[in-house]
Amino acid sequence: MKETIFISSVQKEFAEIRQALAAYVREDDLLRLFFDAFLFEEVAATGDNPGKVYLKEVNNSAIYLGILGADYGFEGSEGISPTEREFDAAQEYHKPCWVFIQGKQALKRHPKQLTFIEKVGEKVSRKRFETLDDLKREIYRSAILYLKQTGKIDADDFDSGTLSKSSMDDISEEALGTFVREARAKRNFPLRETDPKEKILTHLRLVRQGQLTNSAILTFGKNPQFYFPAATVKCAHFHGFKVSKPIPDYKEFGGTVFQMADDAIDFVLSKISLSTGDRSKANLVDTTYEIPRAVIAEGIINAIAHRDYYSKGSIQVSVFQDRIEISNPGSLPRELDISQLKEPHSSYPFNPTLANCMFLTGAIERFGTGIPEMYALSAERGLRAPDFEDNKSFLVTVWRPSASTAHDTGQVTGQVTGQVTGQVQFFNNLTEPERVILILQGEMMREELMNRLDLKHRDNFMEKYLNPAIAQKWVERTIPDKPTSSKQKYRLSNEGIAYQKKLQNDPK
Repeated sequence: MKETIFISSVQKEFAEIRQALAAYVREDDLLRLFFDAFLFEEVAATGDNPGKVYLKEVNNSAIYLGILGADYGFEGSEGISPTEREFDAAQEYHKPCWVFIQGKQALKRHPKQLTFIEKVGEKVSRKRFETLDDLKREIYRSAILYLKQTGKIDADDFDSGTLSKSSMDDISEEALGTFVREARAKRNFPLRETDPKEKILTHLRLVRQGQLTNSAILTFGKNPQFYFPAATVKCAHFHGFKVSKPIPDYKEFGGTVFQMADDAIDFVLSKISLSTGDRSKANLVDTTYEIPRAVIAEGIINAIAHRDYYSKGSIQVSVFQDRIEISNPGSLPRELDISQLKEPHSSYPFNPTLANCMFLTGAIERFGTGIPEMYALSAERGLRAPDFEDNKSFLVTVWRPSASTAHDTGQVTGQVTGQVTGQVQFFNNLTEPERVILILQGEMMREELMNRLDLKHRDNFMEKYLNPAIAQKWVERTIPDKPTSSKQKYRLSNEGIAYQKKLQNDPK
């Protein structure tokens, strides 16, 4: 039997929002299975006193949902509005109360509304919202928590919840084997690639009562997006300082959490400036990006590991002229606030078993040192410190050298426009195949080229970097008759050598 959510507010002030919320509760794929909505304006006219009708409906409902804005509403003979009377009744009947306050009305609230809001705050927790989408998002979260608390859905976190329709056939042996190899090398993982899938997944707590967990599919699934369509990373590149069309490059990455992370990091690296250092000291020199790869990787991997996978939103990575923004549908755990992120802090992963798998490969650290490392590496490079916001979603902003570098002291230390003075020369706006030309020295294997560029995803490297460089006749294979040979190496052609010199002498 469905439970009723009683929607309470000043009807005139929130007429459209009330209707929209009722429709949302009745039409959302999950909410409609468990809830219905009550709106007083939908009740047929009767001879009963309206006050008695709505108070009766509060008692008959499972949840009180209050929306408070600027207006207090009609005052009855006792000087109390219907919304406040409904809240009082919900308290008297011991109903769960979800109260949402429209933030933009703060400067023009009715004095009695301010008193009412203060009263509500003394009795229940409140959430602020600005838009209808904000409100829907918060109601969805409250509904999920309520369903967990009442046992209507699995009370465990998302990543340890189970998928009844999944089976071991959904698990990729290749993905699991790669994980075991990396986990053994990084963290001395005790199991081997030859061990059965069930044994490895059980050891990782990714099987419960014979069923795969959500995180088993996200981590090692053949097609995770079949079960979780929103579990993707959307990446966009903009030439300017804000979102605008046309978008020069846009990609949406799926696959496992490891694939999504590698693809998104590689996307960002392909859009920022690159240096090969000073060749006067050595023929083969280190490759340097304008932002340390570890800073970008930490922001993206954290978003993937800690996002709210119940949300229908995706992670978004946006590359602008002066910054990189990484947002995810999630929030900081209640145990932390923004001010604590700069220092080593305890770790409270939103998805513990998923985060543990990423920890075992070395992708993330367990003890809250990753974000402080982002600050430290940015400071070492002379970059402006990253910014973090926990509002509608969790947003990380990583600043490029073209942004003024204001550090914690507030002092502006200068502006970098593509060159770190006295150290390295950065090459701007290079295409992916041009990056191969820039770093290729002598004869190199594919793995060496990928390592020089700090890239992890082989298919992406071949498709975007190496194959186009070969098609342009800048790069040639050392064993042209056997392109897939395990001994295959790559070298610059005569055209490639000439183009490399052009790039070095005339950086973009």
